Amino acid sequence: MKLYVVGGAVRDRLLGLPAADRDWVAVGATPQQMVALGYRPVGRDFPVFLDPVTGEEVALARTERKSGRGYHGFTFHTEPGVTLEQDLARRDLTINAIAEAEDGMLVDPFDGRGDLQRRVLRHVSEAFAEDPVRLLRLARLAARFTDFTVAPETQALLVQMVEHGEVDHLVPERVWQELSRGLMAAQPSRMFEVLRGCGALARLLPEVDRLWGVPQRPEHHPEVDTGVHLMLVLDMAARLAAPLPVRWAALCHDLGKGTTPRELWPRHLGHEQRSAKLARALADRLRVPNDCRELADVVAREHGHVHASAELSAVALVRLFERCDALRRPERFDALLLACECDFRGRAGLAERPYPPARRLPPLLQAARAVDTAAVAAAAADRGLSGPAIGSAVHQARVQALQPLLAAVAAGADEA
Repeated sequence: MKLYVVGGAVRDRLLGLPAADRDWVAVGATPQQMVALGYRPVGRDFPVFLDPVTGEEVALARTERKSGRGYHGFTFHTEPGVTLEQDLARRDLTINAIAEAEDGMLVDPFDGRGDLQRRVLRHVSEAFAEDPVRLLRLARLAARFTDFTVAPETQALLVQMVEHGEVDHLVPERVWQELSRGLMAAQPSRMFEVLRGCGALARLLPEVDRLWGVPQRPEHHPEVDTGVHLMLVLDMAARLAAPLPVRWAALCHDLGKGTTPRELWPRHLGHEQRSAKLARALADRLRVPNDCRELADVVAREHGHVHASAELSAVALVRLFERCDALRRPERFDALLLACECDFRGRAGLAERPYPPARRLPPLLQAARAVDTAAVAAAAADRGLSGPAIGSAVHQARVQALQPLLAAVAAGADEA
């Protein structure tokens, strides 16, 4: 038996990047031999084992044959006679089809090192088209390796995969898994560029795809096109090292603009509520985690009010905090502000502008949260109030707490 490190760990080491978890392949072994050596079997679809010392996964060298639609539709073949080259031939991209022996020797039958130097994402064989997850993975890698391009023949294969309906058989969990990883990459817009370029975006995320070609008011959006704006927002989220819920919210914040009747362009009145509705439906379809789902909903509904918060009265600000559940969940309000900053700065030529609400709103929220609600409620009850009337008294106390702060800000602005 011979062991080799394969895939991303080898690729990243050759690129001078920190190596991710190592994947191993065993050549010349049977499942029985692996168990006899102390390896613990864990694979469900094909033989995979855990190393008894390191706990790393070791898979038997295998070949595969397409037997159905989607990424589950494969029959795997493992036996001691399967060679390393045969195992590498079933992998997706040449840069992922490099193996490293325990002594450091590299096995590279498809010139993956050459494509690393050329900065090219190229499929190993036509079998790439048999697994639609590979299309998503390539798009995600394009977002991570921002100076890599897709080989022309691979681009043609991506288009063919979409036309033949392979992407229609992707299950929601795998779409979300790859999409979320691409959103967290260095330049998320490149993932959507690849998906849109081959037609996959229209199949997987039609709510997003329809944003291209939808104009916005140029006095607010120098880039005009809504799809272009969305990509600038996502890349700003990456620049600001935003967490996944913020990046998902950024992706969903303007979905409603894609449903504005053409005769109403470039104004998009009411797009916030439409965006929230579409974001909820998309989250349901992809089974998005609750933290991402909830933040996307509040960002879609409230980003316009946050942008215009300098014009809001104390009453309107408290209502904004209440709608955002900021009084109870201030940490999510911070995430809302970050998503709004990405939206504000994700515009052509405006990336370096400061975002005033990010500085102005947190002290106001802090003042509203500092109100002793128990004391206010007790005093209201002493006056004979009950139920909603006590809630109104608490609301009014928070409004009163904000008024001197807003007056001081206004006075400072007048002096300036």
